[in-house]
Amino acid sequence: MMPAPDAPLPARDWAILGGLSLLWGGSFFFYKVLAPVLPPFTLVLGRVSISALTLWPVLLLGQGMRPSLRLCAWFLMLGLVNCALPFCLFAWSERHLTSGMAALLNAPTPIVTALLAHASRDERLTRRTLVGVLFGFAGVAVLIGPGLGRELGQELAGGLAAKHLLAELACLLATLSYAVGTIAARRLRGVTPLQLATGQVSGASVLMLPLAVFGDRFWTLPPLDASGWAALLGIAVVSTSLAYLLFFRLLASAGATRAGLVTFLVPVSALLLGFVFLGESVALRDIPAIALIGLGLAVIDGRLLRRWQNISWRARMRQG
Repeated sequence: MMPAPDAPLPARDWAILGGLSLLWGGSFFFYKVLAPVLPPFTLVLGRVSISALTLWPVLLLGQGMRPSLRLCAWFLMLGLVNCALPFCLFAWSERHLTSGMAALLNAPTPIVTALLAHASRDERLTRRTLVGVLFGFAGVAVLIGPGLGRELGQELAGGLAAKHLLAELACLLATLSYAVGTIAARRLRGVTPLQLATGQVSGASVLMLPLAVFGDRFWTLPPLDASGWAALLGIAVVSTSLAYLLFFRLLASAGATRAGLVTFLVPVSALLLGFVFLGESVALRDIPAIALIGLGLAVIDGRLLRRWQNISWRARMRQG
């Protein structure tokens, strides 16, 4: 059962949120390998179809599923707004934008999700949640800000190219698509996280197949090398199958707004993964950025705030 809007998240949900950020943060590694060698439609088709092939045996050996026309329609819709559309938009936009710009344009997802959930009366938006989300967004902006500033300066100096503007709009559309998909998935009752993840990537595979056939003629592309296949399997199995299993479990227990907070943690995870595995440096500006994100999450959770209020109340009582 989902906690009340002001209730702190259980430790299990915080663990899922952190693990999910690592899985989706790792997708940046895989995209670096795949983007230069696969066109967007083919890349997304490979990601969702391999994910579906991975999940279906697990589902059939365990829970099973009885698909109906209504359920298939739901899976096609969720496959579109949660996978096919945003995956394609980001795959195309990052050919024209830096990863920093794309990450910043994806960061408003929790804000958009919270506002849409409140407007649709799916979840009540509290003042504390809004303040925490804004702190988190500020942290992401500080984390990516210097690179973004340099890119904007170059664009203003040379004139804003139409392809950059379209790519930025594509990222914002992907953010809106994720928010709509997250809220819609909350309204699908009677399915488990495994069934939901399997059905969603299956629906996305059905939608992507004709695009990859007629748009990319994927069978004419040069074959992938070993590193390319490793990256494709990684982004499909780890960053899609496993990630969506965790995400839908978190969505069911924590709600749309809190599940969307993973977007704030993904840049932090990517930074830490780069530091550990690629030897990338951590700049001094990254420390206050991570602190702001942590502060935002702490405000939303409310546990530390309540403890501080209790300590303050006890101190006033002693003085009185």
